[in-house]
Amino acid sequence: MKTRILQVLRQNQGEYVSGQELCEWFGVSRTAVWKAIKQLKEAGYEIVAVRNRGYRLAAVPDILSQSEIASQLQTKWLGHDIRYLEEVDSTNAAAKRIAETSNGMDWHGIAIVAGKQTAGRGRRGRTWSSPQGTGLFFSILLKPEIDPNNASMLTLVMGMATVKGIAEITGLHPRIKWPNDVVLNGKKIVGILTEMSAQIDYVNHIVVGTGINVSQTRFPEEIADTATSLKLELQEAGRDMSVSRAQLLGAVLMNFEYYYEIYLKTQDMSGLMEEYGAMLANCGKSVRVLDPLGEYEGTALGINDRGELLVDRGGEISRVSSGEVSVRGIYGYV
Repeated sequence: MKTRILQVLRQNQGEYVSGQELCEWFGVSRTAVWKAIKQLKEAGYEIVAVRNRGYRLAAVPDILSQSEIASQLQTKWLGHDIRYLEEVDSTNAAAKRIAETSNGMDWHGIAIVAGKQTAGRGRRGRTWSSPQGTGLFFSILLKPEIDPNNASMLTLVMGMATVKGIAEITGLHPRIKWPNDVVLNGKKIVGILTEMSAQIDYVNHIVVGTGINVSQTRFPEEIADTATSLKLELQEAGRDMSVSRAQLLGAVLMNFEYYYEIYLKTQDMSGLMEEYGAMLANCGKSVRVLDPLGEYEGTALGINDRGELLVDRGGEISRVSSGEVSVRGIYGYV
């Protein structure tokens, strides 16, 4: 009830919606509507009530809750089952627990969102700073009928979705640092971790986890020089605006759904290569490839249809797969 009323008030933001209309739309009593409005106010929504006019949504603070997230979704299928947790070890771990204990439940497309992670993880075992109320931490649980060898490209698909979603909500223009980071002004703002359970030719489940730095103004010492947040970048751009994490999540999920469906047609990046290249921070730049078999330098050219980074090593083109390989700029992080 709260979610449905919130959706109506948001659709009519700036205008009053009568209590009688809400009663008729949802088939409930005026008392039920009043109780739902009261609960929304207690959650932090500024709702103006005027006799004989109804209710008007005056302001929405940065609330992350089941109702707020659901009211922001415009996807066809992704995230229609939202699991919001105030605190969790990691959203990826929570997603895997759902998949492994589902007992036949259809969990494809579930989104797990957390206010705080106590054991947030990044690629190659790194930790991800996830303090309460400052970032957007979420994982999506998928069961696509694809070759397991093609699953790693979903990291690239999520990279595109976060770049597009951030641009739509904030007007900022982040870029992808291949394969699993998104950067703004040379600093990391998004990290993506894709994990899979599979047999030789069959995917049991895929979890795509994403962390977005939204309102942090300080970072742990070990990442202070390489990390930034939407808040800091908006301030740097001279724009005093707050970012709704629920609205941002809605935009990212909608864009992921769009790019994911293109990816599924071929199970590769052939339909997305051109747009991905336009988002790629490394493209045309000198990079250092940190390969356990031996480091080397070259110029990043973009990706191929397998999502591999193409690096020109003076006439010889190397194809870099993500795996245990990292890519850095010659003189810094990007």
